[in-house]
Amino acid sequence: MENSTVTTTVTVVVLPGKVEPDGLQVTRRGLAAPGAGQVVLGMEATGVSFAEQQMRRGKYFDQPPFPFVPGYDVVGTVTATGPGVDAALIGRRFAAVTKVGAWASALLVDAADLVAVPDGVTPAAAETVVVNGLTAWQLLHRSAEVRSGATIVVLGANGGVGSTLVQLARHAGITVIGTAAPRHHPALLEQGVRPVDYRDPEMYRRIRELAPDGVDAVFDHVGGAGVVESWRLLRRGGTLVSYGTASTKDVDGNSQLPVLKLFPRLLMWNLLPNGKSARFYNLWAGQRRRDAFRSRLREDLTQVLRLLADGVLTPQIAAEFPLSEASSALALAESRTVAGKVVIVPDTRHS
Repeated sequence: MENSTVTTTVTVVVLPGKVEPDGLQVTRRGLAAPGAGQVVLGMEATGVSFAEQQMRRGKYFDQPPFPFVPGYDVVGTVTATGPGVDAALIGRRFAAVTKVGAWASALLVDAADLVAVPDGVTPAAAETVVVNGLTAWQLLHRSAEVRSGATIVVLGANGGVGSTLVQLARHAGITVIGTAAPRHHPALLEQGVRPVDYRDPEMYRRIRELAPDGVDAVFDHVGGAGVVESWRLLRRGGTLVSYGTASTKDVDGNSQLPVLKLFPRLLMWNLLPNGKSARFYNLWAGQRRRDAFRSRLREDLTQVLRLLADGVLTPQIAAEFPLSEASSALALAESRTVAGKVVIVPDTRHS
């Protein structure tokens, strides 16, 4: 059933090219009526992920050509439905992973990509665990399949994915060694994490002192030369999961090269007769089998949102900015001075 109350003009933030954060453009544009299988989702919260930070440099692995509207994920309320979509969805709150397009006051989303947000969970709280929580859950429970009683290393334990990964691991009875700047160590200690200074030249030696027999898994978003040291931390049977190349974020050149350089090394390590395994995590892997991909995403994100609703996960909101100040939100997220997620919410005058 199609609903006639369609948003026709929306505010969007456009990434015009390789620009500094203050080069983002805020503009108004028309929004088409939802097509078959689509809904209009009124944005209530979106946020800044590492992906957008890479996209503005033209370095995200498979970003669209400039100009485009960034925004990796969104939480919002359905305001209209297209043909073939149940009009009962109108007025209900959902989350969705979009990859791009969510930095907008409203957007078109395939109804099949919507994941229900539990009652009592605020949009900003839910936003903190959409891409970050989904990624953390899949890293821990699908890529590495870490069990209770294991010991893991989380690089960047104070970051958006890292902080959620820490909470999920501790809830599952897993010992965590986490790297972060010293100012974040008290908060990590409160969560039962063994913190290590990521700027310490002897960081890997410090980790080995904490786990002399090796660890069961290392979650490495840094990439680069350090991935060799991450591999060496593993005990026999352990798993290295590489899920980013943050160490090369400021390096010019082909955006795909850092990832492509990793693959041969990871494949070679898997051939060694030591029981260890190495893999590269990509949230979008398997999307060619669209139905299975969507089903897995919905199942995992539903689990994460339920843990948030139950109070197992604490939303890590670093700051909130109105959509028109997305440049400031991006700059803050890139400053490496905050813990958790920088959230973008609607401008009051457009809400």
